[in-house]
Amino acid sequence: MLSHDKVWAAIDALAARHSLSASGLARKAGLDSTAFNKSKRLSADGRPRWPSTESLSKIMLATGTTLSEFFALLQRDARPTEPYGNPPSSVPLIGFAQAGAGGFFDDAGFPLGEGWEQVDLPSAAREGAYALQVQGESMMPLYRDGDTLIVDPTARLRRGDRVVVKTAGGEVMAKVLLRQTSEQVELLSLNPEHPNRVIEIAQMEWMARIVWASQ
Repeated sequence: MLSHDKVWAAIDALAARHSLSASGLARKAGLDSTAFNKSKRLSADGRPRWPSTESLSKIMLATGTTLSEFFALLQRDARPTEPYGNPPSSVPLIGFAQAGAGGFFDDAGFPLGEGWEQVDLPSAAREGAYALQVQGESMMPLYRDGDTLIVDPTARLRRGDRVVVKTAGGEVMAKVLLRQTSEQVELLSLNPEHPNRVIEIAQMEWMARIVWASQ
């Protein structure tokens, strides 16, 4: 029997099959990035909201999925095992411009407050993880405008990790950690057109590891 839950579970399974979040799948198909968010699956009065046939057609075309393959996903009794064997989850989505403004993070780099837009992930995220949406071309060619970076402030940092750093002046950047001492941090730029950075610890508010990227 075709049910509301099975249709959305099939969309989640299709996204996971291609190592995408539901938001990433929507963007890949040329749809609004929030089209498949959990908040869009029910109307304001709690009634089930179904995806349109047009959106289903677009995600199948974008992923090269046949109608019979999508029906096979619909007929699964349970949500399929995701990458890393964990169930999907969602985290707050924050823009880089918001990240640079004051009052959005605590001293440890965790987002403050509630009411953030949520972005779906294909695997479970640690408590405190959040998403940053790339804006501009400064992180090309690795990250493009509109890509989503999943950041975990609790993850241990090691040389070679991709990190997000916020300075005391409100600048937010994604770099590669080259070296960290008790006095300063040396960062490699993701874009060869942008210089590497050396930031004094006293001038850095926080640094957190990028653990996943939706592209």
